[in-house]
Amino acid sequence: MFDKLKKAFKRTVSDLKSKVSEKIQKEIKESDIEDVLEELFIELVEADVAYEVAEEIVEGVKSSLVGKKISRGTDVEELVIQAIREKLLELLDVEAPDLLEEAKKRKPGERPLVLVFLGVNGVGKTTTIAKIAHMYKKNNITPVIAAADTFRAGAQEQLEIHAKRIEVPIITGKYGADPASVAHDSISYAMARGYRVVLIDTAGRMHVDYDLMGELKKIVRVSKPDYKILVVDSLTGNDAVEQAKKFNDSVGVDLVILTKTDADVKGGTAVSIAGVIRKPILYVGTGQGYDDIERFDARKFVDELLG
Repeated sequence: MFDKLKKAFKRTVSDLKSKVSEKIQKEIKESDIEDVLEELFIELVEADVAYEVAEEIVEGVKSSLVGKKISRGTDVEELVIQAIREKLLELLDVEAPDLLEEAKKRKPGERPLVLVFLGVNGVGKTTTIAKIAHMYKKNNITPVIAAADTFRAGAQEQLEIHAKRIEVPIITGKYGADPASVAHDSISYAMARGYRVVLIDTAGRMHVDYDLMGELKKIVRVSKPDYKILVVDSLTGNDAVEQAKKFNDSVGVDLVILTKTDADVKGGTAVSIAGVIRKPILYVGTGQGYDDIERFDARKFVDELLG
């Protein structure tokens, strides 16, 4: 996974180490490292890091190194790695809630924890909702799934198959019905029967579809979710970033889930989305099975990128 980013950082560390090692007893100047960082910028963009985020990373590394005086005995490689690590963690290491613990705090009969899932068709949103439902079920919390995508043919049937396998209740509506009413009915159902979590699926027409955004805003107004969770496909690179911008500007995004990271050879999507919308990545999908989802660990991710 993430081979392109790994190679970019590995080359940068090696080249900067060579450049900086020549500056024993001298301060590092911008001109000393500029060509290496220009190459890093190009490689970041090629690895699907958004242009503005690539610029920010390069500027962060530059500001960390320029002006530093290298003395004998300085571990130059560690100095360079630390400069890159600090900037990446600044972008990625954003505190995220523990959705399991939050659900456990809800008492039966109280308003449940409401999670609305956003994202365009094809990113793996339906499977992700099933994975989250399975995660709750494994922890003795049975969620209610709200099939509020009343637009796409087959959307509700797909969720119903998952719900049956996981053995959780699902609330559906007629195709063409108001999706906000499905969300409302699901929350009422959960409260009346003591369920503590409601997972609301939504339609995923193209992110430039203004009718969809109006529909999503209504679902959010009616359901008053605790969190709006954007699901994006890590393989789609800069298109995922554009989706994140659009959903965040139009509806608001609280958390992000990245899917298909097990097949991502570039790795730039995670860095880009965190840098552009400044929202925490909560989980990453690592396969098609219900257990193939992991809590995103920024430090582990950065350590993997830096070898």
